[in-house]
Amino acid sequence: MSPYSMMRADPSAIAGVTLSKGITRRVLREFARPFRGLLTGYVAVLVLEAVVDIVPPLLFRQIIDVAIPEQNRGMLSALALVVVGLALASSVLSFVERWCSACIGEGLIFELRRRLFDHVLRMPMGFFTRTQTGALISRLNNDVMGAQRAMTSTLGSVVSNVIVLVTTLLAMLYLDWRITVLAIVLLPLFIIPAKRVGRRMQSLTRESFNLDAEMNARMTERFNVSGALLVKLFGRPGHESAEFGQRAGRVRDIGVRTAMYSRIFFIALGLVGALATAAVYWLGGLSVINGATSIGTLVAMAAYVTRIYQPLTALTNARVDVMTAFVSFERVFEVLDTPNPLPDRDGAIDLPTPQGRIDLDDVHFRYPYDADRVVASLEDPTGARRRPDGAVIGDDQRPEVLHGVTATIEPGQLVALVGPSGAGKTTLSSLVPRLYDVTSGAVRIDGHDVRDVTQQSLRAAIGVVSQDPHLFHDSVVGNLRYADPDATDEQIVAACRAAQIHDVIDALPDGYDTIVGERGYRLSGGEKQRLAIARMLLKDPAIVVLDEATSHLDAENEALVQQALATALAGRTAVVIAHRLSTITGADQILVLDAGRLVERGHHRQLLADGGLYAELYRTLVRADVRDVDGAVDLFPVRDPADDHGTGDDGAEGRGARASGSA
Repeated sequence: MSPYSMMRADPSAIAGVTLSKGITRRVLREFARPFRGLLTGYVAVLVLEAVVDIVPPLLFRQIIDVAIPEQNRGMLSALALVVVGLALASSVLSFVERWCSACIGEGLIFELRRRLFDHVLRMPMGFFTRTQTGALISRLNNDVMGAQRAMTSTLGSVVSNVIVLVTTLLAMLYLDWRITVLAIVLLPLFIIPAKRVGRRMQSLTRESFNLDAEMNARMTERFNVSGALLVKLFGRPGHESAEFGQRAGRVRDIGVRTAMYSRIFFIALGLVGALATAAVYWLGGLSVINGATSIGTLVAMAAYVTRIYQPLTALTNARVDVMTAFVSFERVFEVLDTPNPLPDRDGAIDLPTPQGRIDLDDVHFRYPYDADRVVASLEDPTGARRRPDGAVIGDDQRPEVLHGVTATIEPGQLVALVGPSGAGKTTLSSLVPRLYDVTSGAVRIDGHDVRDVTQQSLRAAIGVVSQDPHLFHDSVVGNLRYADPDATDEQIVAACRAAQIHDVIDALPDGYDTIVGERGYRLSGGEKQRLAIARMLLKDPAIVVLDEATSHLDAENEALVQQALATALAGRTAVVIAHRLSTITGADQILVLDAGRLVERGHHRQLLADGGLYAELYRTLVRADVRDVDGAVDLFPVRDPADDHGTGDDGAEGRGARASGSA
């Protein structure tokens, strides 16, 4: 048993855990079945290896007892050649065994990672808002590797050790049962110290893993752009370095102690092996002197006795090894079995060529929290799901966020959602691309309930630009092609020109191949916004949702983004959440929300004249704006409310023209 096996055989990790027959059957059915041919070959190779490895001592016995005393040179040469041939065969079998193990293990890792990644990506946003990212990534890495180990290293080691032990003991019993019994009697002298050393190493290893996890979490937080900036601004690099050094120092000390325990283990193994060998030679030597045993048998027994201690010791921890590895399968299945509460319905159709009409029909909504649809071990352990008295909050007890919202948005219209903070504006906009399902009522696109169309076709028809758009740590062109992998260079440049960002990109050191950095931190807020608009233009959606896209920009960047949006929204249905009400005075329709209810609707002048909530918000917010109202830039040009915006064909033609690069 190696120090590694002692470190991973952690009884505390499986306290109270039993090997479920259901888990075992599922592993065999879903994951072992595709590799059954390789698994059969793998076990066969292990058996052949064990058989091949027990033959050489028997041949040495023949050489010593027969070939040498009889001075039979032919037999001696033949037996020597057989020994060489067996060594070559053992090498070939070892290579084949490693190939089978690698194919099974890597194939299992591939399948598990692919299925987990696909399943997680298809989960609704609620899953991600409740899930710890680090714990989820651990499932995709550590637990997948643990499951792979269960299929290859752990089970393979158990099977191999059983085969080696059985074949070796049979050979020893065949040669001399008395010496075999003596070798087994000496086994506790090795097993008891080994288990104590193993337990101590497990404790040290657990502490080391915890410290490693803490250091990884600290590095992840401090090494991203926001964390590094915070550390610098508060002047804390020295303090952070000292705390990190304390943990790293403890890991160093644990590493030294672990190395010493490992050496103690190997010294004990060597001492017991030497003791057993000496006992075999002592008892066997007496048998040779008495004429009861041959010298060849004694030599063969001495060779075999060293082969039984390692597999016997390893098998004493076999249950812990197997259970620990299968716990990883259980944790992987926990994620895979989490149902997706927003699947495509049976018979869902692709959304026909979208025109952009949106109907909100008596929409009621409360954020779901279904205990059967979350992974408890991945959630934030703050107890947020419980009331102060400890009772579990069910879906029917969660507060309703939207109360009977009804509205119609015609194709090509620009509709603004306004209201105080927490009124439900962002929540309402999230229901359009079906990031959540309504609790009751319906959201329809071109007359189709969003629950009756495929999510892929629905979201292909909708483009979203948020106040803090996300960019991947990739090149500019890589981020742009995320919207359309087949976009030509000409289309990309045309979209960037329309978004007022081409000149900025062209001036970068590597142009469109410039890496934007994590979350696009190498770009300013306005540049990220315009790049997001260019990405949206490449997607060419019929409907655009803008969630306070200019709320955090300075006057210069806001003006550039407004110009880009004026181009981007032409011919498209637009749903706009605006913080600065002075920028949406030209909207075709303004929907005013308050506490999840639609309290007003109409045009800017009409709502001002009504003197309701909108007028109050407008006077308060515009007065707070540092710019003069008359000088405020209207994000959307004032249009005559009598204009006909319901011609879906015009909108489609406009989108098609931009898609062809005429933007």
